[in-house]
Amino acid sequence: MSVREQVRELERAADEFRRCVVGLDETTFLRKFGDWSPRDVVAHLIGWNVYTVEGGRQIMKREYPFYFSDPGEDFSKVNAVSVKKYGATDRRELLEQMHETVRGLRQFLLSLDPSEWDGNYGILYEDSPVTIKNTVDALISDYYEHRQLLLRWANEGGGPQGGIRHP
Repeated sequence: MSVREQVRELERAADEFRRCVVGLDETTFLRKFGDWSPRDVVAHLIGWNVYTVEGGRQIMKREYPFYFSDPGEDFSKVNAVSVKKYGATDRRELLEQMHETVRGLRQFLLSLDPSEWDGNYGILYEDSPVTIKNTVDALISDYYEHRQLLLRWANEGGGPQGGIRHP
């Protein structure tokens, strides 16, 4: 996959996630399902859009991305910072922040030379090389996985359509 193809896939994943969020009723959007609400998931993804740019720059400098130093399980400390930092409860505001951070990530990725995008800078995580490409691939997967999670939560959300508004 080229940089441009990867960017298109990122935008597609973010758009599908956004449409899912828009379809949630307000109660479901703010309701906690375990530790997180759908609102929290949006904040989490906003953070990772930003972290992916910052981490990409660190990778190219042969530095270990800051988020890999998170002592929490499954990046729990880094994620908690995002949920707090992007703490708005207004859905439109959060989705605008998500859109802006995807756009910033897009600009960063398109500014890369292909050798930088998939370059091996000697950074390892769990014994595997870390590249900007596979970092963005992980983010794309995260968008799709979280969309599925929101759909499950919406079905638990109650209401006549199970928490999803159908246009």
